[in-house]
Amino acid sequence: MKKYFLLLIFNICISSVQAQTIQNSHYGITGYIKSDGTIQNSQYATVGYFKNDGTIQNSYYSTIGYIKNDGTIQDDHYATLGYVKNDGTVQNNQYSTLGYIKTDGTIQNSHYTTIGYAKNIPREWAAVAFFFFSFK
Repeated sequence: MKKYFLLLIFNICISSVQAQTIQNSHYGITGYIKSDGTIQNSQYATVGYFKNDGTIQNSYYSTIGYIKNDGTIQDDHYATLGYVKNDGTVQNNQYSTLGYIKTDGTIQNSHYTTIGYAKNIPREWAAVAFFFFSFK
């Protein structure tokens, strides 16, 4: 019984730190976003962080941007780069549509062509990764 309980606890802990996969349009893995906000490339090297307060950091913990509660994406000087709307529409700072993030994690450009997948990742995080910042 003790072994079963320890195995159950271990599995719960492992599943809570698993990373969600970011894929390109051909399902090739381009990176991962862990539940704690750590952004990794396809080789699992840390390239950035999403912090709970909306701060976006690079791998050196330097702030490179912000995600506001209303879906506004800003650079490190608080200049607005774009917006993520409640319906998944991603717009630039001139309100032109850049793309769409579907509820199933499909990422489309403004012409509705699939450019990638980010299942079970918050829309704002997916928008940052696909449209606003490059994490390499």
